[in-house]
Amino acid sequence: MSDGGNSGPAESGVLEIARFDVQPGTEDKFVAAYREVRTEVVGTPGCRSARLTRGIESPSSFVLLVEWDSLDSHLKNFRESDRFVRWRTALGPYFAGPPSVAHGVDVPPGPDPA
Repeated sequence: MSDGGNSGPAESGVLEIARFDVQPGTEDKFVAAYREVRTEVVGTPGCRSARLTRGIESPSSFVLLVEWDSLDSHLKNFRESDRFVRWRTALGPYFAGPPSVAHGVDVPPGPDPA
């Protein structure tokens, strides 16, 4: 996430890091389901972007990176909405265990070395 010249969390937004382990053998079905419901996330007010990555060493492991305007954008606009219900209904059957979710903000890079 670029800080765009701003250094505070309000300007840089919040990064959601969600980790999913899916049942081995269901990876392609999980990806297809994600593609179908991705609009539930990216269409949420306050969502800036979303990208899903897949593990190379562990192909049943996925990480979803979502940039939000604020923590409330994620928690109130998405998690407390019907969008989340549809999202979880589509993806939940493939989970091998509960997902883990964390939130972070950019650390200002500091001055460039002289």
